[in-house]
Amino acid sequence: MTKTNLLAALVGSTCLANAALSQELNALVWCDHTDASFVAPFEEEFGVTVKLKEYEGTGAALSLIETSQPGDWDVLVVDGIDVPRVVAAGILGPLNTDELPYDTLFPELVMEENHVIDGVTYAISEKYGYNTVSFNSEVFTAEDMADMTRLWSGDFAGQLAVYDYYLPVMGMIAVGLGMDTATLSMDDLPAIEEALLALKDSASSVGEVVASQTAIATGEVDILVGGGEWVTAGLTADLPNLDWIIPEQGAVRWSQSIGVFADSAQPDLAQEFVKYVLSPEGQAALATSSCYWAMPANAAAADVLTDDQKRALRWDDQASYLARAQLYPAPDAELDAAMQDVWTRFLAR
Repeated sequence: MTKTNLLAALVGSTCLANAALSQELNALVWCDHTDASFVAPFEEEFGVTVKLKEYEGTGAALSLIETSQPGDWDVLVVDGIDVPRVVAAGILGPLNTDELPYDTLFPELVMEENHVIDGVTYAISEKYGYNTVSFNSEVFTAEDMADMTRLWSGDFAGQLAVYDYYLPVMGMIAVGLGMDTATLSMDDLPAIEEALLALKDSASSVGEVVASQTAIATGEVDILVGGGEWVTAGLTADLPNLDWIIPEQGAVRWSQSIGVFADSAQPDLAQEFVKYVLSPEGQAALATSSCYWAMPANAAAADVLTDDQKRALRWDDQASYLARAQLYPAPDAELDAAMQDVWTRFLAR
């Protein structure tokens, strides 16, 4: 090779390296992905910067996407039940399933009915947990919380807060009333609304994730409706009095999924990020995020999590909990609009 050719090759290599180092991956995520320590291993391995935009609620994500340009986003984290909705909107592209750890996912988290559409896989579960009842065990016992209908009976007036998200809370009430969240209809709404408004009469506050956690952690309230391990697990070391229970009627299970935008400018890198998130190391970091703790979808994370972390997440109880929990309601457009109207009346009461 001549000196001229060698110089050209070195310059070319340097340009490629600089391009990789300046590359950005843009992800629209829930708050548990925003720890710098969570994305750092991926950034270091691939020489890229991961730019994260936090949102809460699928509607907020859709609004952000609608005002974005094609290629602005690469990775999307979304509520598992909403994957068909975002696929129908043309937002997510196919995943390469050969590179993903389906053999070690908890079976209930495979969720083909949500993630696979017309034989194509668009998302994979990454984390899950329960919207149920968190409580201060120094004030109330598990027996006090065992019957979900007591929450709206007036027995705990002024002592509870409600998580501000209509689907899980209305789903919880449906479960408490003996309904099936998968088959809710307009005919079920009057009974759900009656219980929901009675619940509001007992509530001292309604708040989003951080406000809900703060309310029970500071003793402002002693019960959080819609709580669960996502509220208390990360606080157990400092606040061992915080506990949670799945009532005798059951609870609702939430799950978050991750996929690649159909118009991503760098789909291969986005796929690598999905692989990292589903790796045992990525899963353990996501499970114990500073925003909220919850169960990883990949059971292989057990090899990375500590015994204390698994104990806080109630790892050994998952088979029983999964069997007793129903998924979030997944209403069609008409029922969803009606449910949101009910929630608006709940908030305004």
